[in-house]
Amino acid sequence: MHKLPALTGAVALFLVFAFAGVAMSQVDVARRTTAITYPLDDQVFVQFRGTTRFPRMKGEAKVRRTGRNGSVIELLVSKMPRPFELGAGYATYVLWAISPDGQVDNLGEIKRRGFFEFDSKMNVTTPLQTFALIITAEPHFLVRRPSSAIMLENLSPYTTTGKVIATTPAVQYFGNSSDFFKDARTPEIAEVDYSKTPSTILQARQAVALARYAGADRDAAEELKEAETLLQNADESWKAGRDEETVDITARRAISTAVKAETTASVRKEAREKRNEKTRADADLRQAEDKFADAQAEIAELKARLSDETRSRELSERDVANYVTQIRDLREENGKLREEIGRTRTEADNARARVASLENEKQAGEQQRQRDSRIAAMAANEPAFLQSLRRFGSVSKNERGILLTIPDNYFTGQRAAEITAVSDPKVVALGQLLAQYPDYRVVIESHVDDRGAPEELQSLSDQRAQALRSRLASAGVEDARIDAKGLGGTLPVAPNTTVANRAKNRRINIILAPAI
Repeated sequence: MHKLPALTGAVALFLVFAFAGVAMSQVDVARRTTAITYPLDDQVFVQFRGTTRFPRMKGEAKVRRTGRNGSVIELLVSKMPRPFELGAGYATYVLWAISPDGQVDNLGEIKRRGFFEFDSKMNVTTPLQTFALIITAEPHFLVRRPSSAIMLENLSPYTTTGKVIATTPAVQYFGNSSDFFKDARTPEIAEVDYSKTPSTILQARQAVALARYAGADRDAAEELKEAETLLQNADESWKAGRDEETVDITARRAISTAVKAETTASVRKEAREKRNEKTRADADLRQAEDKFADAQAEIAELKARLSDETRSRELSERDVANYVTQIRDLREENGKLREEIGRTRTEADNARARVASLENEKQAGEQQRQRDSRIAAMAANEPAFLQSLRRFGSVSKNERGILLTIPDNYFTGQRAAEITAVSDPKVVALGQLLAQYPDYRVVIESHVDDRGAPEELQSLSDQRAQALRSRLASAGVEDARIDAKGLGGTLPVAPNTTVANRAKNRRINIILAPAI
């Protein structure tokens, strides 16, 4: 018996629904179908038509809406092809109800009957009153959004009594455009596997692959391991010839657990990205606050200068007025005394201003002395610091500061972002060393060679930079001091023409610049 190769990745499915006339931004071709408003306690008949890809498919449904149970649907489909004929990733069929406002209801799996084209029935219920019905091919029965492989869609309804049934003229929708269904690495289900392997085991394999593709290896490892164990148990039970129900139950538990792992991974990844975004936003805010403080200081200085010039001008004008008054009327002694008192007060104000200015200068001088002392301490400690850094990689200095270059062998592979068990203690020791020198800002720049697609190289370098950043932070380096970014393969230090040169280009540069 052939086994499916393990999927190297999958992404979460996505669907957008909207009324006619709403602008869409997907790359799939828009489809339209009729949304039907089912009257209470009336039986309505609905015919289905196959899409252009499989026009021979047919279907019909009887729908009755009850006040307590919602809308009860009895569905019969015929000439359903084998899902693997559609391409990679598809293992079963799912019936969906779509409301005009975009609500999507997974009504259940249409199970296969036999190996070739098959007919099938199902009875399901939906709480919706107005909805369209479509049938899609899916990787497993617990998907939350329809794929782009739309097989059947409903036509206008009719009743045996001739009663007119209300419909929404058009519900416009797009199929899922997930990279999982377009990735060349997505494994197809072989014909021999489809004919011999239970459908739920095939679905479980796809569900586990989707979870891995969503990043569950990193963000939901326990849930993914549980799903893989359940899948292995189901596969072993089937191969051991155990009863179909036991195999089916275990396989469906594997699917459910894999979906949980996929969802958990997506949620944790989003939370991690939000935390990183908040850190960057806080740094930007601090930078803006610093600029604002500098602007306020400059404004205060300009105001002080303006005030001094204004006072000087006022004093000059007052002196001129006093001289004119003394020349005109030397007899007005009281006037001269008042002018003298005014000058005395002004001089006192000027003296107080000079005292305040001296205090400010004293404080500024003390701050400068402290800064000079820290800079001198950094300069004195720099040789020992450089010597300590050399056990982690090559060390040099340039206009940006101290440059520590970490080789590619700190990671588990040329295209991996995980730090090796041997190198992890070194990274921890490096973090502890950097924590002892808080006056240095830490800039992490990850580089790779040019082998691969630019977007994949960028993603790899980003992941390496973030992995090193996270490990240094956990070792004691304040997170706000660290700036980590991936530069892909855009800045090689040697031509990417030999194995040795490519190894040189796969590096991590850590720039340590004074933060004073």
